[in-house]
Amino acid sequence: MSATRVMIVDDHPMVAAGIEAILESYPDIEVVGTLSNGQEAVDNVATLTPDVVLMDLNMPAVNGLNATEMLLEDNPDLRILILSMHDSPEYISTALGHGARGYVLKDVPTEQIKEAIDRVMAGERYLCTGATASLTPETDSGREALTSREQTILLQLAQGRSNKEVANNLGISVRTVETHRKNIKRKLGISSTAGLTRYALEHGVLQGTGARL
Repeated sequence: MSATRVMIVDDHPMVAAGIEAILESYPDIEVVGTLSNGQEAVDNVATLTPDVVLMDLNMPAVNGLNATEMLLEDNPDLRILILSMHDSPEYISTALGHGARGYVLKDVPTEQIKEAIDRVMAGERYLCTGATASLTPETDSGREALTSREQTILLQLAQGRSNKEVANNLGISVRTVETHRKNIKRKLGISSTAGLTRYALEHGVLQGTGARL
């Protein structure tokens, strides 16, 4: 069984080195790179081919949230774990809304970082104990919230527009629409376009939208 390939993105060299040393102690994990900002992550992901990215939030050049969206646009199956000192519900829910598979606080025990990696590799979402405690039932209802962009795309898809039409309307690439579409389906647990339309109808997404679009 091949080792899980992990890329660390953190602008604090000592933190990154410490995490790398911890992870390298596990025989089933290979750290393929330690990078200092989101732009470096985007530039090197194709070469390093990680399975999991441990991503800090506050970094120069490109921050963790923007880097997460950029990475997932071209690598929708990449598993991104946010590793941060911030435990506020706003940070956590926003990170999950941008496509992160999990959220881990930097002061957690070593074994929680390893558990987080294993869990997201198994297709699960992972929130460390401190992150879970900071979320209210409203912010963590068991389903990731859609971002505002995803809500806009859901509306247009539910109105029968193709990926190309949505891309032209929003001034983005077809690939970006496809990535958002996949994330919407994953978050809502819906596998078909008909299911998206039904969800939009049942939740009032399509009501009163004709004039706006």
